[in-house]
Formats: sequence, structure tokens, C-alpha cells
Amino acid sequence: MKHANLTHWAERVDLAAAFRWTVRENMHEAVSNHFSLAVNPEGSKFLINPNGRHFARITASSLLELDANDPSTMDRPDAPDPTAWGLHGSIHRALPHARCLMHVHSVHATVLASLADSSLPPIDQNSAMFFNRYVVDDHYGGMAFADEGARCAEMLADPKLHTLIMGNHGVLIIGRTVAETFNRLYYFEKAAATYILALQTGKPLRVLSDEVAEKTAQEWESYPGVGDHFLREIRALLDEQSPDYAS
Repeated sequence: MKHANLTHWAERVDLAAAFRWTVRENMHEAVSNHFSLAVNPEGSKFLINPNGRHFARITASSLLELDANDPSTMDRPDAPDPTAWGLHGSIHRALPHARCLMHVHSVHATVLASLADSSLPPIDQNSAMFFNRYVVDDHYGGMAFADEGARCAEMLADPKLHTLIMGNHGVLIIGRTVAETFNRLYYFEKAAATYILALQTGKPLRVLSDEVAEKTAQEWESYPGVGDHFLREIRALLDEQSPDYAS
């Protein structure tokens, strides 16, 4: 049920659905990790999960609306998690094209981020989605407070890049909408799992050529409605099973 005093209701419901489905996919971690979504043209005002709230309890109305350019944000009585402000605030402040951000420490993404070589080769259709569209951060400097957040923003300045493999940390995905970003997050975790399992066989990998990998990545980008359809089905399932997400 829409709350009359809250704006950006459709966006709130989409983002709440993504939080809930992240739990279903076991990509959450305690009360850590954050998703955010810009709600103004400049990208500086954004929705984000409240401090200390489990993803399974996020609702559309519980999301905070913050202004990345408001220095008093951490003085609010409902101030966000400091690392959420450091990472998401820095990126929304610097990169208007990064409309939606999703950061997790999901198992397979974090295993990949823990390898000396954290690159993701295009060994299947899913991993090809990320070909030449990710950057690896090899210089982890501690928790994502403001300095780390600003450094991460610099690495994602190229609009072609939508995935930051955060060495020794996890993964950060950006996109234009909740649907696009969550679709990428879901497929990144699947791709990382496939790659890690393939490495465990000890056998040579069948790596796609650069030409085929790029062609496949472009096909993913132009595939009609793939992220929108996925989010629509997630919401339909939640409407049946956990309708409070949209409250």
C-alpha cells in the first residue's frame, strides 16, 4: 500500500523487491551491504536501505532518501550506515550515469575477489555479459568510508563499465534501473560460480575469443526486456508470498 507522504513509490517498490530476492538467492550478508537508486536527474538524491536492517525486512517505505551533497547526512537521527554513505554517497555524487548501485559480499563474487587474479574470463554465455565491462580493484584499503568510496567512483568513471570486482572485498554493480542492475548482479554471481567450479576441475578452460565475447556482451545489452521481465516475475512471486515488501 502506497504511503501518501513518500515520493518515488514505484522506485521504492522495485528496490524493496530486489532486496528481498537477494535473500532468496543467498547473496546477502547479516545486516551489511547496500543497494541504492538515484531519484533526481543529477543522480545526487538517492534511496538506500536503513542502517542495521536485514534485507529480508526491507520494505518500500523503510528506504531512506538521502542527498549525496548534504554534509549533515550523518547527523540525521536515521543516519545511514557509515560505509553506505562512504561508498554509495561518493559514487552518486560523482557519477550521474550510475543510477542504481548494488554492493554485496556474495560467496562466489567474493571468492573471485580473493584470488590473486580476480579477472573473469568469458568461458560461457553468462560471463560474456561482463566482457570488457568490468574493472578489478587491486588496491583494497579498508572499509568503504569516504576515501575508499571516492577511489571506487574514479574506477567506474567510464560509462561502459558497470561492474567493479572489489579485490579482497566483494562486487559492486551499477546500472540505469533496478531491473538492469539486479539482473547483472544475479548473472555475475552465476558467472563467478561457474568459473570457480571450472577452475576446480583442474582442466583447461574453453575461453571464448574476444570477438565472440564482445558480440555476446552486445547481444545481452540489446536483448529485449531481459531485466524487466526478471524483476516483473520477482515482484509477482513476492506479491503472492511476501506482499509486505511493497508496504
